Amino acid sequence: MNGDKQKFSPPMVGGSSLLVIFAILCLTIFALLSLSTVQADERLGKAAADAVVGYYDADRNAELILARLRHGDVPDTVKLTETEVGVTAEYACRISDTQTLYVTVNFNGALGDEYTVTRWQAVSTALWQPDDDIKVWDGES
Repeated sequence: MNGDKQKFSPPMVGGSSLLVIFAILCLTIFALLSLSTVQADERLGKAAADAVVGYYDADRNAELILARLRHGDVPDTVKLTETEVGVTAEYACRISDTQTLYVTVNFNGALGDEYTVTRWQAVSTALWQPDDDIKVWDGES
């Protein structure tokens, strides 16, 4: 009678199921990493675009002030200094919370005459704090 009975054995799916689950898990992790990378790139792109817009707004404002100076009109934000050869005008235009565009223009003679731009520089105005609390091993335990 033992010969007449056939043994039932379930199909072998353990190894292939584990492989499929592992593959799905890997694909899910890669998808999440790709999503976080895209979000970080979007934030970086927005910050870069804001920086460019801020700089060119400040540049436009500085050009408008220079145009007013060339016509003899002195805005309140401009500091004038008399020199031996003419007048020096200094002013600043805010780029962002941490940057300012500084401009210095030398006029040969009075305002409106021939001029030379000697400074057109974006400068960081953020407070710099050095890292003084680096622990260095002095040889003792």
